Amino acid sequence: MSTFDGSCNVGASKSSSDGVCDVNDMLQNMSTTDKDEDVVSVCANCGKEGAGNTCNKCKKAKYCSAACKKKHRHKHKKDCEEHLKLAAEHAAKLHDEKLFKQPPPNEEDCPICFLRLPTLHTGSTYKSCCGKVICSGCIHAPLYDDQGNKVDNRKCPFCRIPTPYTEKEGNKRLEKRVEAGDAYAIYELGYYYSEGMYGYPQDHKKTLELYYRAAELGYTEAYCNIGSAYKYGQGVKVDEKEATHYWELAAMGGSVTARYNLGILEEQKGNMDRAMKHHMIAVRDGHADSLEQIKDFYTNGHATKDYYTKALQSYQAYIGEIKSEQRDKAAAAREDYHYY
Repeated sequence: MSTFDGSCNVGASKSSSDGVCDVNDMLQNMSTTDKDEDVVSVCANCGKEGAGNTCNKCKKAKYCSAACKKKHRHKHKKDCEEHLKLAAEHAAKLHDEKLFKQPPPNEEDCPICFLRLPTLHTGSTYKSCCGKVICSGCIHAPLYDDQGNKVDNRKCPFCRIPTPYTEKEGNKRLEKRVEAGDAYAIYELGYYYSEGMYGYPQDHKKTLELYYRAAELGYTEAYCNIGSAYKYGQGVKVDEKEATHYWELAAMGGSVTARYNLGILEEQKGNMDRAMKHHMIAVRDGHADSLEQIKDFYTNGHATKDYYTKALQSYQAYIGEIKSEQRDKAAAAREDYHYY
């Protein structure tokens, strides 16, 4: 059994030119060009200049009329299939280059401690009072006034607005952010409808509507949840192709959960190399479960020791970026403040 050594080269196979028909040679010979003139298109069937009718499938062969196109269809079939094959291979190559590119880290750091926000969802909290995402360490830390006296910690650590005491007040504040076009707030409201929580009825149709809106406004994590809706049939029919599509959009936008899901899908299909690439990208952004997957691949002989070592080093580098004493204190105090 071969092992994965960490190479991420993705290339399309080269097709032989033996299947190209003689008509294409004629087209090249008959097409003329001058320094100041455009290429003259000629009919692939009769050779007449000024051909403007193209093959409906490959868009390569040109004809002077529909009659010539129909007459030449049988001769062009093999060449047309070759064009389509090469186009598909090229499209797949470009797609993979984009898909397996390490996304940039979240541009926003915690607005209080200025450290990178953790990717683990319990490592930060969205505050609907000011629309800021604040790390668990700063949420847990005591607040002081300008005299150095500890103040009520039920105030937002960023804008100092008191935390809502009632569900109704909290919902009203969130809905105000939704009306303002806050992508995170829209996503949050979608999650409430998904789970039927905080007084909102469970409504998968409304959930998807809000997720789509949040994603279009730039919160790509919403694509991950849309993909899961298609995977498990929540408000839509089960469709694994659509699930994969939306997980890919989310992964390219930086969602480690979506990236992990794609790695599991590829593993289930037996595409171990592709699975490893997904998990390594997720590990670099702190996904512990992906690190465990790479460990299992190493144990089962699918990955080299060197590759597993690189994964460990990448994960430790991520921890070094997000770790702080205050976040450790928060994690020790409350389980829902764990940040890695």
